[in-house]
Amino acid sequence: MTLAIETSCDETSIAVIDKTKVLSNIISTQYIHKNYGGVIPEIAAREHLKSIAFLTKEALLEANISMPQIKKIAVTTQPGLVGALIVGSNFAKGLAIRYNIPIIPVNHIEGHIFSGFIAESNENIIPSFPIISLVVSGGHTAIFYVKDFNNYDIIGTTKDDAAGEAFDKIAKLCGLDYPGGPLIDKYAKLGNKNKYSFPRPMINTNDFDFSFSGLKTSVRYFLQKQFPDGITADDIPDIAASVQSAIVDVLVTKTVNAAKKYNSNSIIIAGGVSANSHLREQIVEHSNKHNISCIIPKMGYCIDNAAMIGYIAEMKYSTNNNFYKLDFTVSPNNMKK
Repeated sequence: MTLAIETSCDETSIAVIDKTKVLSNIISTQYIHKNYGGVIPEIAAREHLKSIAFLTKEALLEANISMPQIKKIAVTTQPGLVGALIVGSNFAKGLAIRYNIPIIPVNHIEGHIFSGFIAESNENIIPSFPIISLVVSGGHTAIFYVKDFNNYDIIGTTKDDAAGEAFDKIAKLCGLDYPGGPLIDKYAKLGNKNKYSFPRPMINTNDFDFSFSGLKTSVRYFLQKQFPDGITADDIPDIAASVQSAIVDVLVTKTVNAAKKYNSNSIIIAGGVSANSHLREQIVEHSNKHNISCIIPKMGYCIDNAAMIGYIAEMKYSTNNNFYKLDFTVSPNNMKK
């Protein structure tokens, strides 16, 4: 049994994993940040501190086990908000000392990379190495070439804004609340994606990098020119659909091209933006055209969650069980293992 803890940003999540089976996966989102238009690091840390013990009890209760049955603890230590990571790691260290069990530090991005392997998340499609994994969220947009559970390389990343950040900033320009990504997706379903033409930055470059800040600037100037008197509610669906199409086209094209170049038969997409309905539809459609399997985790495994942290910890522990040391630290920006 593994108790997994995830506190890298504004979701507090606790899960219980039995080998690779998820017995519970409790996720608590800090909606308080909507009042500020973005995540406030200090507030995030305090909210984690308020809820982490209660959520641990809930996860154990749902899994129908008690703490003495837990044999190891997995915890996110990088990358993320430092204060938030400290709350989770210190809580994990306290439990490890109290129950004299090993503790496994986990890279948050690795959790996303391998989230498609969680049995109930992939609809019985088993990924096969080598894999191309797109991790796309508010803080990260990167493509990984994955050879096995302990061997992967970043082959593309964003030069500026992450895709989720672009969604949120453009939504704000349209007068929508934070987080804006889900609202863009919601309104886009009612709009015409071909109504307005926005740039697809770097879509034709011979690499797998991204850039979304130029798109954001283009949308800003477009709105100022096209709607000098302001945007009405009737305008939002077409704008949302057109913006969403531009971002998704770039993500899908780069990811599929990477799979073709690296002769990968499997694609995994993960991270908060992988919940976007248009991205999910397009990546499957374009993967199928090239006979590439596409694995998209269920919604609960797309957002930040502890189940993915517990899963990758199990994979690590199976090859190296020397995890009793408590002298590890947290890091805000290390995307590599």
